[in-house]
Amino acid sequence: MKRDLPDLGHLAQPGAEFRIRATAKAARDRIDPGDPLRVYVTAPADKGAANAAILVLLARALGVARTRLTLLRGATGRDKLIRLD
Repeated sequence: MKRDLPDLGHLAQPGAEFRIRATAKAARDRIDPGDPLRVYVTAPADKGAANAAILVLLARALGVARTRLTLLRGATGRDKLIRLD
């Protein structure tokens, strides 16, 4: 499945933190650049499914491995803070 994601590779600096405004159960997965980044995922906000989908989508846009991203704040809310390790 092809996703049209913005190229956020220029933001992939070690220690960078990303403010995210998340929307679960969206019509399609996408990222709108800005501050905060707006991330839309089709996964429901149930048992961490949306958080996992957000990390995968952000990793693809940044061009890094998913394991390099850490959710610092916002596990149960729409506003999240994610760090690139």
